Amino acid sequence: MATQDKSTPAANSSVLAQALPPPSLSELVILLSAMLLTMAMHFSYFAPWVTGLIVLFAGWRLLLNIKGLAMPKVWLLWGLNLLGIGSIYLQHGTLFGRDASVAFLALMIALKFMETNSRRDFVVLIFAGYFFSITTFLFSQSLLLGFYLLVPVFVLTASLVGSSYPQGTMALSLRLRTTTALLLQGLPIMLLLFLFFPRIPGPLWGVPQDAYKSMSGLSDEMEPGSISELSLSPAVAFRAEFEQGIPAAHLLYWRGPVLNQFDGRRWQQAAPATEPEALSEGKQEQTSQLNYSVTLEPHNRRWLFMLDMPLTLPDNARFSPSRQVLADKPVRTRMRYAATSQTQYRLAAELNPQTRALTLQLPASGNPRSRDLAQQWRGQAPQAVIKTALNMLHEQGFIYTLSPPPLGSDSVDDFLFNSKRGFCEHYASSFVFLMRAAGIPARVVLGYQGGEINPVGRYLIVRQSSAHAWAEVWLQDQGWVRVDPTAAVSPTRVERGLNFALPDEAVLPLMARPEFPLLHKLYQNWDAVNNGWNQWVLGYNQQRQLELFSRLTGKKVDWSWLISSMLIGLFSILGLLSLLLFRRSRGKSTPLQRLYQDYLRRLAKLGIHSHPSESPTALAQRASHQLPQHAQTLQEITSLYLALRYGMPRSDQTVAEFRLWIEKLKP
Repeated sequence: MATQDKSTPAANSSVLAQALPPPSLSELVILLSAMLLTMAMHFSYFAPWVTGLIVLFAGWRLLLNIKGLAMPKVWLLWGLNLLGIGSIYLQHGTLFGRDASVAFLALMIALKFMETNSRRDFVVLIFAGYFFSITTFLFSQSLLLGFYLLVPVFVLTASLVGSSYPQGTMALSLRLRTTTALLLQGLPIMLLLFLFFPRIPGPLWGVPQDAYKSMSGLSDEMEPGSISELSLSPAVAFRAEFEQGIPAAHLLYWRGPVLNQFDGRRWQQAAPATEPEALSEGKQEQTSQLNYSVTLEPHNRRWLFMLDMPLTLPDNARFSPSRQVLADKPVRTRMRYAATSQTQYRLAAELNPQTRALTLQLPASGNPRSRDLAQQWRGQAPQAVIKTALNMLHEQGFIYTLSPPPLGSDSVDDFLFNSKRGFCEHYASSFVFLMRAAGIPARVVLGYQGGEINPVGRYLIVRQSSAHAWAEVWLQDQGWVRVDPTAAVSPTRVERGLNFALPDEAVLPLMARPEFPLLHKLYQNWDAVNNGWNQWVLGYNQQRQLELFSRLTGKKVDWSWLISSMLIGLFSILGLLSLLLFRRSRGKSTPLQRLYQDYLRRLAKLGIHSHPSESPTALAQRASHQLPQHAQTLQEITSLYLALRYGMPRSDQTVAEFRLWIEKLKP
């Protein structure tokens, strides 16, 4: 019986300590391979010397085993430990935060290689490897990374299985079967916990403070060259899904920071302390409303991008005075929000004095030629001034390019009358300057224009390369009106996107270039899969969890329902697995177990009946008191059984020896 195979903890530990051999060279190779696979995804983030030390310690430990050399002294390990701590502090200026902490943990694990010699040490390292694999998600949560981590987790589990095998080196086929079975048995429990475990508010993964510096996106200021540099980035800024279908390209202006203050070269935010500008309701039509959802990538700013002109606010957000949507804190994790925008609108039908003064502000001096030109237009109606400025940009040889020449101190004059080569920030800046100099309130708006339609997932991908700058002018009875000076120079930029508007020699990100259709199609399929991962795995937050089960059950669910369902599911899965394992093992006994049953029958004939809760050691002690003439035989049988059952590698010779001792036990 299974309960009769147990031994007391003291006897078990004593026998195992004597019988279990240290891990073999093959076990060490598997363990080191698993640890290096686990750390490999961090090598691009580590300083080169950290990666070098990790590989060095792994190779050193392997060499010690091959050559049969002694392990390093404790004082040497302590010295290396202190040296590593000091080096990490010098590298990062701290021992805390994402980069420093993960590098420190990796070095400590690598140093643990140098004192790993027993099976217990192997198990400690394996569980450290499991923990370390999770830290990879602090750097990236992509689907590709999730698939990769299955490899080190499998190898770590295979190492754990081999290190726990009591009969020497485990055959590769048996190791693979056992590892696969263990992971498959854990899969239902993993899925159940993922679906039902109550989510706390917030994202599944947070990012430490020192990771924020690597986030990219629009700035809150603009000067010549600032957006053209961002347009070289292939990174995704956000994705948008529309309820009524993706609107036309000329409507895809994603509103970001509004810049009002100009110092002669740089535009900055300087919003007056007023209420958000009013959005008039008079001429709006229901057909001009767009309902959509945005999945925004982290950018370490408070901006939530919505189409001109946003009507509604996501949770924990507000409108700025210029009607930009702002979150209550910087966006440092991927977030999803519903949005409604109005494509036909009247914004700020009445302009308050503060805003008027701010949107007419110009430096006291500088750019004299542009000022003189605008002064000549002052007698015309505002619409005529706007048309004249756009015609100038369209007809006087201006070129839309990602690589304009540098501009002098009078940047607007230099651009309009000398270089005539620029990107969207050059055109927006110069146009707003001319409008203000002509007495028309104007401002610069930053954001994104357009996007790439993914037909596989039927959503819009907006990359950093779609960053754009345009202008808004205030007109009597119309309010703020959007004017895009870039469209006067390059209409293709608005209608078809950046990749069709620039010259052939322009260097764009690979995913923004049209000459690789097959590669682009493959990427769209992959992005659709990755978007599903973002929405349903990384974006599986408290709201989505409750919505999912409310739809499935047809009633409103809460945390107590989730916990009850999770516990019922856990007990059901564990019960089913236990039943399957019991049925598989029932009626199947090993030769060792059959011999032990024969031993118990012989004892029964001698008047010693075993109890279900009695261990082999306790049974042998009781039988020795009642049958002193068989005391030595009982001791040998019990010692051999425990060694064969829990530690010693079995062979025909040792099993035959066990059988001979049992046969000596006769009435």
